[in-house]
Amino acid sequence: MAARKGRRRTCETGEPMEAESSDAGTEGPAQVYLPGRGPPLREGEELVMDEEAYVLYHRAQTGAPCLSFDIVRDHLGDNRTELPLTLYLCAGTQAESAQSNRLMMLRMHNLHGTKPPPSEGSDEEEEEDEEDEEERKPQLELAMVPHYGGINRVRVSWLGEEPVAGIWSEKGQVEVFALRRLLQVVDDPQALATFLRDEQARVKPIFAFAGHMGEGFALDWSPRVSGRLLTGDCQKNIHLWTPTDGGSWHVDQRPFVGHTRSVEDLQWSPTEDTVFASCSADASIRIWDIRAAPSKACMLTAAAAHDGDVNVISWSRREPFLLSGGDDGALKIWDLRQFKSGSPVATFKQHVAPVTSVEWHPQDSGVFAASGADNQITQWDLAVERDPEAGDAETADPGLADLPQQLLFVHQGETDLKELHWHPQCPGLLVSTALSGFTVFRTISV
Repeated sequence: MAARKGRRRTCETGEPMEAESSDAGTEGPAQVYLPGRGPPLREGEELVMDEEAYVLYHRAQTGAPCLSFDIVRDHLGDNRTELPLTLYLCAGTQAESAQSNRLMMLRMHNLHGTKPPPSEGSDEEEEEDEEDEEERKPQLELAMVPHYGGINRVRVSWLGEEPVAGIWSEKGQVEVFALRRLLQVVDDPQALATFLRDEQARVKPIFAFAGHMGEGFALDWSPRVSGRLLTGDCQKNIHLWTPTDGGSWHVDQRPFVGHTRSVEDLQWSPTEDTVFASCSADASIRIWDIRAAPSKACMLTAAAAHDGDVNVISWSRREPFLLSGGDDGALKIWDLRQFKSGSPVATFKQHVAPVTSVEWHPQDSGVFAASGADNQITQWDLAVERDPEAGDAETADPGLADLPQQLLFVHQGETDLKELHWHPQCPGLLVSTALSGFTVFRTISV
């Protein structure tokens, strides 16, 4: 959330932004700043964050930027809201040279909430505030493993008690890494020092598949069948991985046939063991069943799902809905009971550049988040209906009038946003990666 310096603005529907001004007399009436819907920033103006719109907000950098990451489920409990928070991320870098890349485990901890605005106080209170500030500093532990080649996508799964990461390399390989040791050392500073000195260079994948004909991005672990994996490449091919005894995989060399261009994303059904969805640069979304032969497994197709590439999809864990985002900037909701019609049940157009990531909220069935190449993260709630009393505010600020009523929140301030995920154990907590680094935040809206 941000405002222009020099005037008060709103970036979340109904939540005022605090603005700063270096020039006397430049502050004007409250207005909305939203990319593509109003005048661009003028010279001397900048966006200023309104901390009161966030319950929690932290940023972190890891050197080379990360195109993809995943949140690692931990043993600290579900439905965690008590602050400070701890979370674990597995991420892969996109460094300038192939040999400079790393697969990383991040432990972020001591994540406190945003502080209330400072009040006028005594010197004694100021000293207490300084001590408090030191105690509230966020902490980051980082265990890194060298990886030759940029990492296009990271997805984590637990195979019984063993955490693993499936990663797509720009070198055309899909690899599986064991994560247990990395998780152990980020919890223990002494073990971390030993690991970085003696062990990290020796870590190798426990399995690798080089049968794709080039690089790719699409990858998803089954939430229902432990170890079952799908991978899709830029050459239109999708391969099924089946776990075997002894901790290995059998990868079916026969690709699923249907897409005519790059496979961009894959999602297993959360309710059926054998069903998955895919999306592609050929503008289509397809539903498949692996019980059929790969050449006949495509059961349903929305041939022109978006006006151009379909970049990302998310299958709701709670409703028969598929969410998609495309190069056209549109977000679309597909009711799988009506998928044959080829028409979405809802379309939202807030992003003014390609959508780069979408994900349903893990607990709240109507809520989802999206990120775009316009450097916006948007939060949505399908259950929201327009408040009749909001009319006055919209008249005063016409920028609000044509906003989708389901749009809850717009977060800005990142550069080149790539991916976001809700934390499955910390309700409402979002994590994103961008060229500008990682951001961890929870808004007042979700």
